[in-house]
Amino acid sequence: MRKLFLVLTILSVHFSFSQGMKSIQEFGVKPENSPILNKTNLQKAINWASISGAALWVEPSEEPYHINGGLILRKNVSLIGVNGPTHRGTFHQSKKQPVGSVFKITDTKSVFMTVESATQLKGIQFWYAEQTIKNPFEIIEYKATIQVSKTSKTQGVYLSCLTFYGEYLAFDFNASKNFPCELMTFEHCYGYPLSGEFIRMNYVYDVPRILHCHVNPAAQRFIGGQYSKAVVDAVIAKKTFAYTINNTDNAQIMDLFTFGTYGGILLDNQSYGQLTNFNFDCVAVGILKRGSNTKNRNWQISQGSIIANTGETVENIHPIIIEGQGHTSLSNVEAFSGGNNALTPVSEQMSWDFLLVKGSEKLTVSIWGSRMRNYKSESPISLENMNAIIQFSGCIDKHENLYNKIFNN
Repeated sequence: MRKLFLVLTILSVHFSFSQGMKSIQEFGVKPENSPILNKTNLQKAINWASISGAALWVEPSEEPYHINGGLILRKNVSLIGVNGPTHRGTFHQSKKQPVGSVFKITDTKSVFMTVESATQLKGIQFWYAEQTIKNPFEIIEYKATIQVSKTSKTQGVYLSCLTFYGEYLAFDFNASKNFPCELMTFEHCYGYPLSGEFIRMNYVYDVPRILHCHVNPAAQRFIGGQYSKAVVDAVIAKKTFAYTINNTDNAQIMDLFTFGTYGGILLDNQSYGQLTNFNFDCVAVGILKRGSNTKNRNWQISQGSIIANTGETVENIHPIIIEGQGHTSLSNVEAFSGGNNALTPVSEQMSWDFLLVKGSEKLTVSIWGSRMRNYKSESPISLENMNAIIQFSGCIDKHENLYNKIFNN
């Protein structure tokens, strides 16, 4: 009886699954096909699914689906694979390549996929098979893997459990003022972009979310190996940020990690929101916060650590930089530095300070309960803005002394 029940349960699940999704292989998307044919057939499948809001199943296979770029994920379509975020790569039994729901990309001319409204991408791996791991002079500057539509107002895109190997820019969500987008969700996405940019967003309104995302040069350790020190140094030299936010309404950002990029996150002039639970490791600048007004260019930042130790001379290494207008609240944010064999650290193996405040316009900063150490200057703050109002409370400096100070000029 128990065996019969189990069989009936499996059949029921399979029936429900088959009613809700169709395999892309049913549309002629096959591992053995050319990338041009697979692109054509996958676009046909997407166009079919758009009418009813159907889901397409990226059926797992031993060999990846080699597909050209230029795809458009039409409105209402879900493209779903078998994988969770695979961290350091799934791996073939005899070849250095991933297995599962894998798109193999070698097209250098086109963005791989543009997303429209009410779409979903989940459980898929994107493998740039010809990208270098060792030689910085051989880095291929691929177009973005996933891009928001540049010709329509896009709303409600859900991007989850996506893994990237060898990408140059993972997510280009720099929309335009004429075609802004809303309600974008990025969660559990892993990669190491060789441009230094993993997610960039502009004109993304109505509470965009970046949750549980991880940038690390060990991303394809099980496939081809960790990126070399020379490649990581080259990525840092681009002076880009792993995450960039601008023209947003109350962005919600939680549980971010980046290693070996110039900057952790840029909170640009026209943004505000909350950033919590983060680790920006082996960067030159952890957080750069700007602001264009005093009303709502405010960020609440908490529960994080920053290791700023590379990419510049020590005088130019700052865990946190604040400029422009608005308020910044920092709570329980730790900064320290040191060496790391995965990249070339600054010779002093420390940052210049904990906080650099720049500009000439009035801004306000509150820092609570933060541990500050391994900075070279005598003071944890470099104050270049004489109109800033800053308060440290319950913080600990590099001498392990209590640091309570108010700067109000």
